Amino acid sequence: MEGGFLINIPGIPSYVTYAWLAMAILILMAILVRISIKLVPSGFQNFIEMVIDALYNLCEETIGEHWTATFFPLIATLGLYILVCNYMGLIPGFDSPTANINTTAACAIPVFLATHYYGVKVHGFKYINHFLGPIRSIFTLPLMIMMFFIEVIGHLVRPVTLSVRLFGNMMAKHILLTVLAILTPIVIPVFILVLGTIVGLVQAFVFVLLSIMYLAGAVEEAH
Repeated sequence: MEGGFLINIPGIPSYVTYAWLAMAILILMAILVRISIKLVPSGFQNFIEMVIDALYNLCEETIGEHWTATFFPLIATLGLYILVCNYMGLIPGFDSPTANINTTAACAIPVFLATHYYGVKVHGFKYINHFLGPIRSIFTLPLMIMMFFIEVIGHLVRPVTLSVRLFGNMMAKHILLTVLAILTPIVIPVFILVLGTIVGLVQAFVFVLLSIMYLAGAVEEAH
């Protein structure tokens, strides 16, 4: 068992292996719900519907009913995948894929690309107005140019902040759990484990919420 992880494939980093495992878990969950779907949900189906409904309501309240149908598949996929990845790190001997910057960047970059793709698709050339500030006239040209560069930098930083925030929190939780498991009695690691469960949920929620807000900002009219 190399590196202290239960699942290792020679030549493949552990975070990649566990990222694949997270995908397999989600696919299996979808299949189980599909083959046992009932008109009146119960048990596992009821739990999955509750999670999906919470994500859908969050998306609808933030971005509006019109765009929810468009963005919900992306948002739900990211939310569920990140949540499963976060919680995998709580299992002894398992690794959390989101404790690696490559995994979190792979989640953040599609959000960045989708944001500007739909911004251009909806507004065309007028999408540039999102980068020019609230006051646009020939008399404020220097201010518009300054705002343009500030907004471009701000948009380029978004995938960095999304990925680093999630990576940093998951890595910190992973290190803390490992150190406490070695140095302290079992009571304190269990307490930190409960805290890690909350952190995993909160970080998935923050990632999803910021993603929705970025997408909503791209498709709304510039003011």
